[in-house]
Amino acid sequence: MFRALTGWIEKRRQIRRLWQQDARVMIERHGRLSYYEAQRLAARRRAQGDGSGFSHWAKVASEVARLSPVAEMDMKVVQAIADEEMRKHHNP
Repeated sequence: MFRALTGWIEKRRQIRRLWQQDARVMIERHGRLSYYEAQRLAARRRAQGDGSGFSHWAKVASEVARLSPVAEMDMKVVQAIADEEMRKHHNP
């Protein structure tokens, strides 16, 4: 039982490191707009019906918010991004 628990904990740590790594790449590539780019990828995955991809990029966005002191985070912009992605994938 202990081995299973420690294995699960290590897997969760690896997943979190992946979110952090992807967040750092976003910050490096997109600077102030990195949060929006991560939200765009999350919205795109959601519109495509990819639940695990949506979850991953939503977590990356939260890591961007945590790690970057300069990332813009206007919820109206995030809503516009989500609306745009839904339109793209549901009204081709």
